[in-house]
Amino acid sequence: MIEIRKITAENKSDINLKNDPFRLIGRLIVERRDGEWSYREEMLPEAEVSEMVFPDENYVYEEMPDYVFLGAYDGDDCVGVAILCPHFTRRLYLEDLKVSRKARGKGVGRLLVGACKAYAAEHGFKGVCTVGQDNNLIACRLYLSTGFRIGGLDTEIYEGTKQAGKADVWFYWKPLSQLR
Repeated sequence: MIEIRKITAENKSDINLKNDPFRLIGRLIVERRDGEWSYREEMLPEAEVSEMVFPDENYVYEEMPDYVFLGAYDGDDCVGVAILCPHFTRRLYLEDLKVSRKARGKGVGRLLVGACKAYAAEHGFKGVCTVGQDNNLIACRLYLSTGFRIGGLDTEIYEGTKQAGKADVWFYWKPLSQLR
């Protein structure tokens, strides 16, 4: 049984859960017309499906006093992490969300996102925002399926880097009390 708990100084090393590779199965194609965001999925042929892994972050707990760290635990084993920081918009910015390879496909990411949303609502934040690369379709699907909406697209963020050609999709969620 997976349990979501706040990571504290006692278990601070858990914030540095190793990044495991994830599958690149397609791309989220985002468009804005008449002030409305829409999207569609563009799937890769099976022969072009690949894996990507982000570099490990090496977070330092003591240097991040304003952050909120949530861990997904299978017993004493940390199998997922959500790292949140207050954003100037009075939202929590979900800076990092990761689930170990062995725990994927079991709803751990969904549980962590739910805990992030609950924490934001309970602590008076206007919501949660995060970014997903357009080619990380599995992550984009997670955010969209858990109530986030698209609020922006940055097509220039990776210009001049090894990630050139990719875009960041901004996702936003707000509690029902904030909906108009």
